[in-house]
Amino acid sequence: MRLGVIPARGGSKRIPGKNIRRFCGKPMIAWSIEAARNSGVIDRLLVSTDDEEVARVAREYGAETPFLRPAELADDFTPTVPVVKHAVSWAVASWGPVEHVCCLYATAPFARSEDMAIAYQRLVGEVVTGYVFAATDFGFPIQRAFRIKAGGFCEMFAPENYNVRSQDLEPAYQDAGQFYWGRADAFLQDKRFMSDDSKPLVLPRHRVQDIDTLDDWERAELMWRLLNPEAVSSR
Repeated sequence: MRLGVIPARGGSKRIPGKNIRRFCGKPMIAWSIEAARNSGVIDRLLVSTDDEEVARVAREYGAETPFLRPAELADDFTPTVPVVKHAVSWAVASWGPVEHVCCLYATAPFARSEDMAIAYQRLVGEVVTGYVFAATDFGFPIQRAFRIKAGGFCEMFAPENYNVRSQDLEPAYQDAGQFYWGRADAFLQDKRFMSDDSKPLVLPRHRVQDIDTLDDWERAELMWRLLNPEAVSSR
């Protein structure tokens, strides 16, 4: 079985009701559910939540919510992998063997079905023992980053790179915060997403946006509308 797991906790302090708040016409989680269902590479899609309202909305858009997540896996500090591990263990016990798992965040409206399918094919075709996950490059060389010290003065993290041309600095990449494909064993063994046995699927920066604050949310909606003009004009 190829299992999709969307972690979607009910509580969110910075953006209340974040996972089911309406984003460009639909509850936020609906976009992730739609992308997973249209990918053609997920057999069953499960939403792991501790919240009855999130579960109701998830079911409305076609996901399964066969359990409510235990409280010990639903606080502000619970990492993603233990949540997916719990869901995989439940699915194995209740539905049968699980071979591959896709963890997809509930707040990933830019996740595309075709990217998920490409990542899955890379996972199985290239025999990746870790994960294949969505990533993007940093828009500015991280070697030129600086800190702001007491008094407001700045200090470079790596001052030796002050005069190095941007094109001569090694590119750096970041997790896109969208989806992570892995073999079930990778989740059950608590493997980290970014490790030397994982491969990134690099996406263009204009299709990646963290949504942690209301400013992020507004920016994401503007980006989504620009990327989907046909969907906007049809409303």
